[in-house]
Amino acid sequence: MVTMDSDLHIRRIVHPTDRIVTGRVVRLLDGYPREVRIGQPVLVAVLAAAGVAGLLAAVLRSLFSAGSGAARRRFKDLKKGPEYLVTPVRLRDSAGQLCEVELHGHLPQSALHPADHVQLTLRRQGDPDLPPKIERIVNLTTGQLLTPRTATLWSHLGPPLLLQATLGGLLVAALLAWAALT
Repeated sequence: MVTMDSDLHIRRIVHPTDRIVTGRVVRLLDGYPREVRIGQPVLVAVLAAAGVAGLLAAVLRSLFSAGSGAARRRFKDLKKGPEYLVTPVRLRDSAGQLCEVELHGHLPQSALHPADHVQLTLRRQGDPDLPPKIERIVNLTTGQLLTPRTATLWSHLGPPLLLQATLGGLLVAALLAWAALT
């Protein structure tokens, strides 16, 4: 007959609650993609403003040349947000606890290694089941200050569409101001 030893102590992986955690990197787990959520009202407003400027550009293009417009991304493609890399990181904090945090985005490959002594600035995520997200890393072993960057709504929409939306918004504002004066 096999008996269970109740004195066995299994170390649990915890999510740190402090804003700043110092410890040693134990392991960088395999990363996986996560999608940035895009708010539909924001997307509709940007596309509507861009449509006004696009309409004006199409009229001017038809008057002055026979050229065709550039290919546009579909609403469905824009609504599906950009993906970013999520890498779970396990570290042993200064109290000896095994902790898990998430690294969102990319870092240089040589920036973080197991056994590096790090100080992490963390931020809670919207879902309480998810580990905190790393905002900043100070690698005390190498002296590097690292800030992971992820895709945003604005980088997903892109400068051309945002410029067009700005011009469309200014055009609508100018038309409204002109209509109010007359």
